[in-house]
Amino acid sequence: MTTLADLAPITELTTRDGTVLTVRPAFAEDEAALEAFFDLVNAEDRRFRFLAASQHVGHDQLQPLTHVDHWRTESFLGYDRKSGELVASAMLACDAKMHTGEIAVSVRGDYRGKGVGWTMLDLLAAEAQRRGLKRVISIEDRDNHAAIELEREKGFTAHGLDGDPHLVLLEKRFD
Repeated sequence: MTTLADLAPITELTTRDGTVLTVRPAFAEDEAALEAFFDLVNAEDRRFRFLAASQHVGHDQLQPLTHVDHWRTESFLGYDRKSGELVASAMLACDAKMHTGEIAVSVRGDYRGKGVGWTMLDLLAAEAQRRGLKRVISIEDRDNHAAIELEREKGFTAHGLDGDPHLVLLEKRFD
């Protein structure tokens, strides 16, 4: 019998505070774990991730995170190796030409400030480069100062988004 461990390459990454994350791709079987995870992401961060206020993230929002092709679109889950708990979700969604990938990261509320977001962002950038993308982008609410600052520190440049004064596009080029 094939298990998730057989299908999902597992990577261990260490955050700046020494937390060791076990990271693997997400699968359909992970929907319940992601649903519980997003209940532990603070409300403002949930709003920033989905660009809409939501007290609970349900099936319609979770399906794109768990039903991916693992090449053009990848969804990663980060677990604290010590506790085994899901503490981060990161997504890379590429355009049809494999030129640009949009990224998004969420971190459980009690793991913020430990370098988990930094580590997952580095993973997404490395994956984008491995897949041959020319750039990654992130669309952020202008009020999401923490994410914008983090992405700038990681080499992203900010651009206004035509037609929407509430959003900003951050871009990191690899060429």
